Amino acid sequence: MVTDRVRVSIASASVLGLLRYKLAVPPTTAYIMSYHDGSCSANCSFCAQASGHQGNHDKLSRVVWPDFPTLKVIEGFLNPSMYVLERICFQVINYPNFLNETIEMVKLFRKETNLPISVDICPVGFDGLRQLRKAGAERINIPLDGATEEIFDQVKGKDVGGPYRWEKHLETLQEAVEVFGEGMVGTNLIIGLGETEREAVEFMQKLINIKVRSILFAFTPLKGTRLEALKQPDIQSYRRVQVARHLIVNKHTSIDAIEFDADGKITGFNVPDLVELLGDGEVFRTTGCPGCNRPFYNERPSGPFFNFPRSLSENEIRNELTKLGLK
Repeated sequence: MVTDRVRVSIASASVLGLLRYKLAVPPTTAYIMSYHDGSCSANCSFCAQASGHQGNHDKLSRVVWPDFPTLKVIEGFLNPSMYVLERICFQVINYPNFLNETIEMVKLFRKETNLPISVDICPVGFDGLRQLRKAGAERINIPLDGATEEIFDQVKGKDVGGPYRWEKHLETLQEAVEVFGEGMVGTNLIIGLGETEREAVEFMQKLINIKVRSILFAFTPLKGTRLEALKQPDIQSYRRVQVARHLIVNKHTSIDAIEFDADGKITGFNVPDLVELLGDGEVFRTTGCPGCNRPFYNERPSGPFFNFPRSLSENEIRNELTKLGLK
């Protein structure tokens, strides 16, 4: 059964003509979240959807997600401005019957829009993965979020009374590769939850080894969440992890060639022509599925940008490389 309402990121809603909102950078993906009259069954410490969240459940990271009638959202894809959109991404929270409702929603939006669909969802089992694929989902993301099992447990697993377990997530990611294929499965890595740079790179290398894409986020504190007092990561450290991911994903290096100090900080990449490899600025842009730019999910429009939602100017590229000591 298709639910009669869905939630839409405020920028996506603007592109779809559902409301008026000034956009510094329009989203190139329509971000849609499942609607549930209540909180998520999970209790992730960084998330405003968490069962233990003390504030309004109207956000993911910095973004507000108002709800609209499902059919009104479908109509929005006829809005002329929506032609900037390259795909749809469903953000699925955990609640009773969420899988069946997501499957029906994927079927509907695939039929009515013909856009490729990504689904960000918790572990649903091998059969659930096959149903999502059959319904029309092209790609799937199962977020681990933490770089280590210890951090995972601390922020979304057993230490906070959450339903999730590290090994189950890893098992489902590998099953997802069987169902969706190599390069079509991803998982989130939130930088700033207490991991070292080495642990972040080890995580990304492990994912590459099992044919899973890593998707980088900068931790963003939200009022009312368990981690509201935690600061965002140091942007220089984030940049080094971005570079490591870019080089590993594009097969220019592996963790064995990257140098770290005793504290786990990256001290060298040992890659010839490094400046040339990073010179187009893609390394500093949002990572995710094709067409995903996630504008200002982790930063204000005034910056600084952890993930650029657009192409960088030559001056911006030069500045970012200078910060890394590469110019």
